[in-house]
Amino acid sequence: MSPLIWIIIAIIVLIIAIYIVTYNGLQKARVYVDEAWSQIDVQLKRRNDLIPNLVETTKGYAKHEKETLEGVVKLRDQLVNVPQGDHQEAMKLSNQITDSLKSIFALSEAYPDLKANQNFLKLQEELTNTENKIAYSRQLYNSSVATYDQKLLTFPSNIISKIHKFTKVNYLETPTEEKDVPKVKF
Repeated sequence: MSPLIWIIIAIIVLIIAIYIVTYNGLQKARVYVDEAWSQIDVQLKRRNDLIPNLVETTKGYAKHEKETLEGVVKLRDQLVNVPQGDHQEAMKLSNQITDSLKSIFALSEAYPDLKANQNFLKLQEELTNTENKIAYSRQLYNSSVATYDQKLLTFPSNIISKIHKFTKVNYLETPTEEKDVPKVKF
Protein backbone atom coordinates (compact mmCIF):
# COMPACT_ATOMS: atom_id res chain seq x y z
CA MET A 1 0.00 0.00 0.00
CA SER A 2 1.11 3.49 -0.70
CA PRO A 3 1.92 5.93 2.12
CA LEU A 4 -0.98 8.15 1.01
CA ILE A 5 -3.51 5.39 1.78
CA TRP A 6 -1.95 4.90 5.25
CA ILE A 7 -2.20 8.63 5.88
CA ILE A 8 -5.87 8.66 4.81
CA ILE A 9 -6.64 5.64 7.04
CA ALA A 10 -4.84 7.30 9.96
CA ILE A 11 -6.84 10.53 9.47
CA ILE A 12 -10.14 8.61 9.31
CA VAL A 13 -9.25 6.65 12.47
CA LEU A 14 -8.27 9.92 14.22
CA ILE A 15 -11.56 11.60 13.22
CA ILE A 16 -13.55 8.60 14.45
CA ALA A 17 -11.61 8.58 17.74
CA ILE A 18 -12.19 12.31 18.27
CA TYR A 19 -15.89 11.84 17.50
CA ILE A 20 -16.23 8.98 19.99
CA VAL A 21 -14.32 10.78 22.75
CA THR A 22 -16.33 13.98 22.24
CA TYR A 23 -19.68 12.15 22.16
CA ASN A 24 -18.79 10.23 25.33
CA GLY A 25 -17.73 13.50 27.01
CA LEU A 26 -21.13 15.00 26.23
CA GLN A 27 -22.90 11.92 27.59
CA LYS A 28 -20.76 11.99 30.74
CA ALA A 29 -21.51 15.68 31.30
CA ARG A 30 -25.25 15.02 30.91
CA VAL A 31 -25.02 12.17 33.43
CA TYR A 32 -23.28 14.52 35.90
CA VAL A 33 -26.15 17.00 35.52
CA ASP A 34 -28.69 14.24 36.17
CA GLU A 35 -26.69 12.97 39.13
CA ALA A 36 -26.41 16.48 40.58
CA TRP A 37 -30.20 16.90 40.33
CA SER A 38 -30.59 13.51 41.99
CA GLN A 39 -28.59 14.82 44.96
CA ILE A 40 -31.00 17.75 45.29
CA ASP A 41 -33.93 15.37 44.99
CA VAL A 42 -32.55 13.15 47.79
CA GLN A 43 -32.20 16.15 50.12
CA LEU A 44 -35.68 17.45 49.24
CA LYS A 45 -37.11 14.02 50.07
CA ARG A 46 -35.20 13.96 53.35
CA ARG A 47 -36.58 17.37 54.25
CA ASN A 48 -40.09 16.33 53.19
CA ASP A 49 -39.84 13.32 55.49
CA LEU A 50 -38.75 15.49 58.43
CA ILE A 51 -41.44 18.17 58.02
CA PRO A 52 -44.40 16.14 59.37
CA ASN A 53 -42.41 15.33 62.52
CA LEU A 54 -41.51 18.99 63.01
CA VAL A 55 -45.11 20.07 62.46
CA GLU A 56 -46.44 17.49 64.93
CA THR A 57 -43.87 18.49 67.55
CA THR A 58 -44.69 22.17 67.10
CA LYS A 59 -48.50 21.72 67.07
CA GLY A 60 -48.68 20.92 70.75
CA TYR A 61 -46.94 24.15 71.71
CA ALA A 62 -48.29 26.59 69.18
CA LYS A 63 -51.92 25.69 68.63
CA HIS A 64 -52.87 29.16 67.35
CA GLU A 65 -50.05 29.01 64.74
CA LYS A 66 -52.10 26.45 62.84
CA GLU A 67 -52.04 28.48 59.60
CA THR A 68 -48.24 28.52 59.46
CA LEU A 69 -48.04 24.79 60.08
CA GLU A 70 -50.73 23.96 57.53
CA GLY A 71 -48.94 26.15 54.97
CA VAL A 72 -45.74 24.13 55.34
CA VAL A 73 -47.61 20.84 54.95
CA LYS A 74 -49.46 22.16 51.89
CA LEU A 75 -46.20 23.27 50.23
CA ARG A 76 -44.62 19.91 51.05
CA ASP A 77 -47.52 18.08 49.40
CA GLN A 78 -47.23 20.32 46.31
CA LEU A 79 -43.52 19.60 46.09
CA VAL A 80 -44.09 15.86 46.28
CA ASN A 81 -46.47 16.12 43.30
CA VAL A 82 -44.22 18.21 41.02
CA PRO A 83 -43.59 16.38 37.72
CA GLN A 84 -40.22 14.61 37.60
CA GLY A 85 -38.44 16.93 35.14
CA ASP A 86 -39.77 20.28 36.35
CA HIS A 87 -36.67 21.39 38.26
CA GLN A 88 -37.62 25.08 38.30
CA GLU A 89 -41.02 24.42 39.90
CA ALA A 90 -39.47 22.02 42.41
CA MET A 91 -36.92 24.63 43.47
CA LYS A 92 -39.58 27.39 43.61
CA LEU A 93 -41.65 25.31 46.04
CA SER A 94 -38.50 24.30 47.91
CA ASN A 95 -37.63 27.96 48.43
CA GLN A 96 -41.13 28.62 49.75
CA ILE A 97 -40.76 25.70 52.17
CA THR A 98 -37.43 27.10 53.35
CA ASP A 99 -39.11 30.44 54.10
CA SER A 100 -41.95 28.68 55.95
CA LEU A 101 -39.50 26.64 58.00
CA LYS A 102 -37.83 29.87 59.09
CA SER A 103 -41.23 30.94 60.44
CA ILE A 104 -41.57 27.71 62.40
CA PHE A 105 -38.07 28.05 63.80
CA ALA A 106 -38.94 31.59 64.83
CA LEU A 107 -41.88 30.19 66.82
CA SER A 108 -39.41 28.61 69.20
CA GLU A 109 -38.40 32.09 70.35
CA ALA A 110 -42.01 32.86 71.30
CA TYR A 111 -42.54 29.53 73.05
CA PRO A 112 -39.79 28.76 75.61
CA ASP A 113 -41.18 25.27 76.21
CA LEU A 114 -40.90 24.49 72.52
CA LYS A 115 -37.39 25.90 72.43
CA ALA A 116 -36.44 23.48 75.22
CA ASN A 117 -38.12 20.45 73.61
CA GLN A 118 -35.42 17.96 72.61
CA ASN A 119 -37.44 16.55 69.69
CA PHE A 120 -37.94 20.04 68.30
CA LEU A 121 -34.26 20.90 68.73
CA LYS A 122 -33.16 17.68 67.04
CA LEU A 123 -35.59 18.18 64.15
CA GLN A 124 -34.52 21.81 63.81
CA GLU A 125 -30.87 20.75 63.64
CA GLU A 126 -31.59 18.01 61.09
CA LEU A 127 -33.61 20.37 58.92
CA THR A 128 -30.91 23.04 59.13
CA ASN A 129 -28.31 20.48 58.06
CA THR A 130 -30.58 19.35 55.24
CA GLU A 131 -31.08 22.96 54.09
CA ASN A 132 -27.29 23.33 53.97
CA LYS A 133 -27.03 20.14 51.92
CA ILE A 134 -29.71 21.41 49.54
CA ALA A 135 -27.75 24.65 49.07
CA TYR A 136 -24.56 22.70 48.38
CA SER A 137 -26.40 20.37 45.99
CA ARG A 138 -27.80 23.37 44.10
CA GLN A 139 -24.26 24.70 43.68
CA LEU A 140 -23.08 21.31 42.43
CA TYR A 141 -26.00 21.14 40.02
CA ASN A 142 -25.28 24.58 38.59
CA SER A 143 -21.60 23.70 38.26
CA SER A 144 -22.49 20.51 36.39
CA VAL A 145 -24.88 22.44 34.16
CA ALA A 146 -22.13 24.97 33.38
CA THR A 147 -19.74 22.21 32.34
CA TYR A 148 -22.38 20.52 30.20
CA ASP A 149 -23.60 23.73 28.55
CA GLN A 150 -20.01 24.76 27.88
CA LYS A 151 -19.49 21.51 25.96
CA LEU A 152 -22.57 22.32 23.89
CA LEU A 153 -21.02 25.62 22.84
CA THR A 154 -17.39 24.67 22.18
CA PHE A 155 -15.82 23.07 19.14
CA PRO A 156 -15.91 20.18 18.19
CA SER A 157 -18.50 19.05 20.73
CA ASN A 158 -20.96 21.70 19.52
CA ILE A 159 -21.16 19.94 16.14
CA ILE A 160 -21.67 16.52 17.71
CA SER A 161 -24.22 17.90 20.18
CA LYS A 162 -26.29 19.29 17.29
CA ILE A 163 -26.10 16.00 15.39
CA HIS A 164 -27.36 14.07 18.44
CA LYS A 165 -29.81 16.77 19.58
CA PHE A 166 -28.27 17.46 22.99
CA THR A 167 -30.13 20.38 24.53
CA LYS A 168 -29.10 23.15 26.88
CA VAL A 169 -29.99 22.77 30.56
CA ASN A 170 -31.05 25.76 32.65
CA TYR A 171 -29.42 26.79 35.90
CA LEU A 172 -31.35 26.82 39.13
CA GLU A 173 -31.76 30.50 39.85
CA THR A 174 -32.05 32.30 43.14
CA PRO A 175 -35.49 33.90 43.56
CA THR A 176 -35.47 37.69 43.16
CA GLU A 177 -36.65 38.30 46.73
CA GLU A 178 -33.61 36.41 48.06
CA LYS A 179 -31.28 38.65 46.03
CA ASP A 180 -32.60 41.85 47.63
CA VAL A 181 -30.35 43.46 50.19
CA PRO A 182 -31.88 42.98 53.63
CA LYS A 183 -32.96 46.15 55.39
CA VAL A 184 -31.39 46.49 58.81
CA LYS A 185 -33.02 48.90 61.26
CA PHE A 186 -31.76 49.82 64.70
